Amino acid sequence: MKRNKKPIQRENRIICLPFDQKTYLETVNDAEKFRTKIEEFLNLFPELFPHRILNGYQLKETRLSKKLSIPIRRIKIGRTSYTIRPSFVMPYMTGLTDLVERALLMRKYSVPFHALSRSFGGSSQKWFRMEQNMGRNSLVGTTVRSKKDLPQHAVGDEKHTKRQGQKVYLATTVAKNCFFGVSPAENASEPELTKAYGVFKQESTAIEPDYAPETVMTDGFLATQNAWKTLFPSIILILCFLHVFLKLRKNKSKFKKVFEQLSQKLWHCYEASDKRTFSQRLRRLLEWCDSYEEEQLPSIVTEKLEKLRLNAANATVAYDYPPAPRTTNMVDRLMKRMDRHLFNTQYFHGSPETAELSIRGWALIENFAPSNPHTLKKHDGWQSPAERLNQSCYHESWLQNLLISARKWRYF
Repeated sequence: MKRNKKPIQRENRIICLPFDQKTYLETVNDAEKFRTKIEEFLNLFPELFPHRILNGYQLKETRLSKKLSIPIRRIKIGRTSYTIRPSFVMPYMTGLTDLVERALLMRKYSVPFHALSRSFGGSSQKWFRMEQNMGRNSLVGTTVRSKKDLPQHAVGDEKHTKRQGQKVYLATTVAKNCFFGVSPAENASEPELTKAYGVFKQESTAIEPDYAPETVMTDGFLATQNAWKTLFPSIILILCFLHVFLKLRKNKSKFKKVFEQLSQKLWHCYEASDKRTFSQRLRRLLEWCDSYEEEQLPSIVTEKLEKLRLNAANATVAYDYPPAPRTTNMVDRLMKRMDRHLFNTQYFHGSPETAELSIRGWALIENFAPSNPHTLKKHDGWQSPAERLNQSCYHESWLQNLLISARKWRYF
């Protein structure tokens, strides 16, 4: 009986560099000119090369791509050979980046694959594989350019969705308006969520072995909090204040007359400048509820406010970490886009592995694809969340910037 052998993952031996097509074709066959460009990129972007290149390298042969008829050159560092891939070419020579860029930008808005096929040529399966291949890259390693950009204050939540008609949960980690982790969990149990959120830890510690975020904002779900504590024992849990208001607003039909007054008092608590003021305002709010005489407040109000009082320590700890968010608004905003994407694609249809690759590919497109013109103007021309996070980019083309970022070798 044959045993199924686990496939051996080959070490990355690709170096992706921001060549423009004209310059590349003029220099690739000229050893002296090509070496000059390599040295130029090494000085500008040392993180794109393996450490050992500082000890020297050798130029090797040039091979012609059968798919695109573009010459590809290799270099030898030590005993290992590496392929230099220009960023204007897609991985596996599946196309030119400028042509693919326009099609994959449409995936940000969930344009179906058959529509991409009619508009840009190729088959639906081709564009499906393009997005899937994006998801194979490290979400954290592609998004951040240096160790200092690893998030110290994260927000975590689960998106409820379906795979083949069965409910699944997408453990989502965001920070600085970027997706840093999106992994499916088969159920909402603590072990499953720990495994799903653990992908974020695995990718982060690959960059910085001692990495651990200072805080994480959650909605108060115990399994979520325990999962984060298991992964990062020193992390500080912050309870989202917004969810108290949202729960009350959802049931406001039971107390319409008092809802507006109650919500004003709640936000008055939230706007407190320090812990002491917050606690005082919360006590006044509870006293007001106890003394309310016009009509008896429903149990949903008293229960939620009492829960807020009991968990006040977890809500006010955010005052000790000013950069940390005090609500899950950041993840809610990004998950709203995810919700539209999943609805438009009719959720997941394949295996868990396929589902994870699909949503990770979409998340990377969200991180790197350009925002609307108003947002660009607001952020001094930085066109995507990833660019605004790093305050830099490798190429003006968002897709070339993504492909180059995905092939970084070092983080400073």
